[in-house]
Amino acid sequence: MSDEMYSVEQVANRLGLHVRTVRGYIRSGRLKAVRIGKQYRIARADLEELTGKPQPSSAGAAPVEVSSIVQIDGVDRAAADRLSTLVLAGANSASNPAHPLRIQTVHDEERNRMKFVVLGGAGATAEILQLIEAVLDGDNGLLSGEVGGA
Repeated sequence: MSDEMYSVEQVANRLGLHVRTVRGYIRSGRLKAVRIGKQYRIARADLEELTGKPQPSSAGAAPVEVSSIVQIDGVDRAAADRLSTLVLAGANSASNPAHPLRIQTVHDEERNRMKFVVLGGAGATAEILQLIEAVLDGDNGLLSGEVGGA
């Protein structure tokens, strides 16, 4: 709701600041506020303008974040490099800037094992998991090092 108004105390609590600091922001013009009687009220839009990001609303659904670990056995170092490059490129090209997908890759050369740790929204995580599955199920030579032109 964009008509939501906050008191100076509420803004101070949300931002982790002292009430005097918030009042100083208002007096200096850094934070827009409306004076009603002896109290200030700050509109949600003005608070978002100060912080540069939307404040979490009290109503509405909480964002969903998924964490997944994908383990792939029988992957040598060269194949791990190719696979991680492909997956990270896929994640970066389809990523939502507001909710970026975070991917960590680990390769254990001793066991020829690779792991992906994927953190992000459910939809973006599902897309990355489908990409990994398509690459591993496909007869593309990625894991065997027989990639075309190589």
